[in-house]
Amino acid sequence: MSSREQSKSSAGGPQNFGTFSGVYVPTLLTVLGVIMYLRLGWVVGNAGLLGGIIIISLAFFITAATGLAMASFTTNIRIGAGGAYSIISQSLGLEAGGSVGIPLFLAQALAITLYIFGFREGWQFLFPDHPALLVDLVAFALVVGIAYKSAEAAFKIQYIILGVVALSLISVGIAAATGSMQYELGEVRLWGDFAGEPPLFVGTSFWVVFAVFFPAATGIMAGLNLSGDLDNPRRSIPIGTMAAIGTAFVVYIALAIWIALSATPDELVSNYTIMLDRAWLGHYFVLAGLLGATFSSALASMVGAPRILQALGNHNVVPHSQWLSTRRADGEPRNALIVTAGIAFAAIMLRDLNTIAPLITMFFLITYMMINLVVYFEQSLDLVSFRPLLRIPKLVSFFGMIGCIFAMFIVNPIFSLVALAMVLGAYVLMARRSLDAPYGDVRSGMFVSIAEWAAKRVWDLPEAQERAWKPNLMVAVRDPEALRGSFLFLQDLAYPKGSIKLVGIQASGQSGELHEPLESLANDFRDRGVFANWIAIENDDLTQGLCAGIQTARGAFPRPNIVFLRMPEEFDEHLDYERVVDMADEEQLGSLLFAPHSKAGLGRRRFVNIWIRDRSPDWSISMDIGNLDLSLLLALKLSRNWKASLRIVMAVEDEEDLPRARQFVDDLRTLARLPNTEAIIECAPFHEFAAQAPQADLNIFGMDEHPDLRNVRVLVQTTGASCIFVRDSGKESALA
Repeated sequence: MSSREQSKSSAGGPQNFGTFSGVYVPTLLTVLGVIMYLRLGWVVGNAGLLGGIIIISLAFFITAATGLAMASFTTNIRIGAGGAYSIISQSLGLEAGGSVGIPLFLAQALAITLYIFGFREGWQFLFPDHPALLVDLVAFALVVGIAYKSAEAAFKIQYIILGVVALSLISVGIAAATGSMQYELGEVRLWGDFAGEPPLFVGTSFWVVFAVFFPAATGIMAGLNLSGDLDNPRRSIPIGTMAAIGTAFVVYIALAIWIALSATPDELVSNYTIMLDRAWLGHYFVLAGLLGATFSSALASMVGAPRILQALGNHNVVPHSQWLSTRRADGEPRNALIVTAGIAFAAIMLRDLNTIAPLITMFFLITYMMINLVVYFEQSLDLVSFRPLLRIPKLVSFFGMIGCIFAMFIVNPIFSLVALAMVLGAYVLMARRSLDAPYGDVRSGMFVSIAEWAAKRVWDLPEAQERAWKPNLMVAVRDPEALRGSFLFLQDLAYPKGSIKLVGIQASGQSGELHEPLESLANDFRDRGVFANWIAIENDDLTQGLCAGIQTARGAFPRPNIVFLRMPEEFDEHLDYERVVDMADEEQLGSLLFAPHSKAGLGRRRFVNIWIRDRSPDWSISMDIGNLDLSLLLALKLSRNWKASLRIVMAVEDEEDLPRARQFVDDLRTLARLPNTEAIIECAPFHEFAAQAPQADLNIFGMDEHPDLRNVRVLVQTTGASCIFVRDSGKESALA
């Protein structure tokens, strides 16, 4: 499946959930869970008010850093189904995504059972005579039934649960207002003595208390797991997730202060149900909130886990992938849900998951760590494809990654090692399968940046690496002195992560004459932060020599992807430009013809105009945008290096096409993530408008199928500025 097809089919069904219902509510209800109701008092009793606030803040710092990294990345890609699996796969490949996605799915499926067990404990507080197994099975049947009907039904139920949880918090507020806070802030113990837990109270430590609390801060992927079912995941996931994290943090801090002022440390450490005792009508409202939170978390996992499994099936990562990837007409992954329910039911019948509960937490933390790692790597690689609409400092993703690793080994070092070993084992197994990714990723750019020895690994990756694209220029050199006029422009096109391959063309019998000047030029480029190398070819025919150089690019590393040609000041009978461009097409290389203005040069490098031809009658836009990808990517590179402003300029022949043209440009700016790019669209003949359009320091045009140097010279003179004429190779994508 191509990247274009994948963008259309990844969702697999109707997408109809918004930010509030699809992300905010399930995420918030998962975070406000059983630990808030039954363990927050114990945490404050052991650590003291200040210690408790530090524990809450540290846990939410790790979660918030991960949430910001996740939010940033989702504004840079068209995230498909599978949530975190989709994020990791689109950056590090299916092998890495699958090695995390499978344990994540199992963790989500087993978490359903843990939440049902928590629901049962709350239920038996009210009805101690009800059989535990019966309560578990009834709750399980309700969760499966609601999720099987549809995700929409689950979300409607969650609105009711949200109201119940809100009532439990209101009951706390009423208690606070009516005198439950019997102590002054000065009387509260700020730092606890870490007495431990009942009944022995043998003592504990700050980090053990942190380990008990930390799972409360997880669950931020409840909305991300539904990425394939959201109206606008690029907007909903960042806003909904961060809003839920912020809301939950405020709630936890407020509850910690309230409970510290409402009970003594001895009461807090010895009574897990202190919130029920102190809240107004707590045995009704708080207990209802506890039941609602645990049931909602089980429901969110039952809705989210099948979507991870269905996404794994989409890419043939798991056995029986075709069956598991099937969705019904309403978009529900019923087959994957049946498997999820089967795993959860088997876990319920085991009756005790305490031994593997820490492993579930480890899988979540590994997923969070990988999300931070992905964002940190992409930030470090400085690829042009990584231009998220929400930018975060590198330190955020770095400390998020370190925080996740730290939390793993604080919570349980043995299970951390076991979980890491399982993920690495899964990666090795999948790497041997040579999975066929339906989209490009940044692995080639990452390996090249890490070390030269990774070149072999790059060749093993899928050929279409649209997201790892960077300009690797092949530049024909006949007279090294003549290259000086293009030197800085070539540097600006390639800097910082691109490369330049100089192809010296020398006449027979002149072997070695170009070697020293070419090496000097390559060194100059490298001194300016651009990797450059060179080759020299002997051929009396300039066109044949350059075509031979293009053919040798097949085995070069890094492989050139653009042939750079400079327009001669006068007619050059020695170079057949059309033949060279055709050869570049055959070798799947882009072409760039640089036509400098004799007087203006590149001016002040402040404005770049990107010209788009009239596209009537077809104004539709898809992943295939015609001969525009390379133009947009080169314009982005130059705008960054020059700190220049971009304009999209278009002349249409029919005035009735103006609304469609404007809509096309608006869609293009959104999909290519060009929010600050000015659009100038007029109804006028092309050449007439070229003379009237706002002046730019560089104009970028698509290259005609048969390049005509006379037309090139006319456009340079008409626009009064330097121009480049570009033809795509078909392997780059400005929308990636």
